[in-house]
Amino acid sequence: MTKNDRYMVGLDIGTSNVNCIVAETRDPGPPAIVGIGSAPSRGLRKGVVVNLEACVEAIKRAVEEAELMAGVEAERAYVGIAGGHIRSVNGRGVVAIAGRDRTVTREDVTRVLDAAKAISIPQDQEILHVVPQEFVVDDQDGIHHPVGMSGSRLEALVHIVTGSISSVQTLVNCVNRAGIEVVDTILEQFASAEAVLTADEREMGVALIDIGGGTTDIALFERGSIVHTSVLPTGGDHFTSDIAIGLRTPIPEAEKIKKKYGCALASMIGEDEMIEVPTMGGRKPRVLSRQVLCEIVQPRAEEIFGLVQDEIKRSGYDKSIAAGLVLTGGGSILEGIPEIAEQLFDLPVRRASPAGIGGLADVVASPQYATAIGLLLYGAKHRTVKRRPPAHETLIPRLAGRVREMIGQIF
Repeated sequence: MTKNDRYMVGLDIGTSNVNCIVAETRDPGPPAIVGIGSAPSRGLRKGVVVNLEACVEAIKRAVEEAELMAGVEAERAYVGIAGGHIRSVNGRGVVAIAGRDRTVTREDVTRVLDAAKAISIPQDQEILHVVPQEFVVDDQDGIHHPVGMSGSRLEALVHIVTGSISSVQTLVNCVNRAGIEVVDTILEQFASAEAVLTADEREMGVALIDIGGGTTDIALFERGSIVHTSVLPTGGDHFTSDIAIGLRTPIPEAEKIKKKYGCALASMIGEDEMIEVPTMGGRKPRVLSRQVLCEIVQPRAEEIFGLVQDEIKRSGYDKSIAAGLVLTGGGSILEGIPEIAEQLFDLPVRRASPAGIGGLADVVASPQYATAIGLLLYGAKHRTVKRRPPAHETLIPRLAGRVREMIGQIF
């Protein structure tokens, strides 16, 4: 094993930020974080690349920052994927158990999963994940590990996730052009779930709500398995936009106001609380009641959770989430978000930070790093996945580019 083979990279390319985390694999034990990099995201809208060059530059900045901290060069990465093009469906496959002794083998499991993913999908979509929910051997259901069991018929219930071929490949192109090979693209809900959900929550039934900058990702679990995923094209950036328009302040200032003073529930704010709001055109800042800010933020929060509630009801699993809601992502950090969700759903709600990782874990103990940490945990759990081929780019252009930059700095 070479030095770089001991390291894993999680790359979360979000609408607001690009987060890159480098971790050292340890056996036994979870990966240990050794490098963290973050850069403002450019070139993405609602989780989809709209400006390739801007996206590449943002990725480079985040990766270089993480490399500098880790003291190792990032070569390959697990990349999170989201966006409105993501689709999901539950399917099933059935095969006869081969062999004279009628014992389920790994080959039987592979065959039944191949049978389950033989579904009709649009020509512009590709299958990203086929996740087993449970297996059935003859009439015995609820089986998670069927290898070694005896029977004549093996059935698999699976959750299939598809994505737009062009959107996925464009994202891969961006990462490749930044000099990084893509080991695998992983749905962001799957990654976040690895970092923030407990086994008890998955078993009892839980809704994971990952509020990002441009999208809100939903994943529903029941009896330990994922049963529904979806992506809503709204997120934390909509709060910022509303504040900028409502208070007539520049977008960067609106983002600062949101982070420092934003609250999604009016009852949590005192009537005498005041904030200073910068204005446009060089005019003097205005002083406003914080209640005014809340009157802008709260309706948007109610709208987002209303859309989430509609999606959960549409899925048919609204009665199955006894463990309630787990909120994560940068948008969940806003004050009052868990409280307003609890009022609307009348279920237990908690805001979750990533766990189950070693090393510099305290530095990334924030919901905004849940996806990046989850990519590492998911990658460590599925180390045998195939690598995505580079999109016409290799590491050589990246190294050549760095040499040119060094020569340019010298001369």
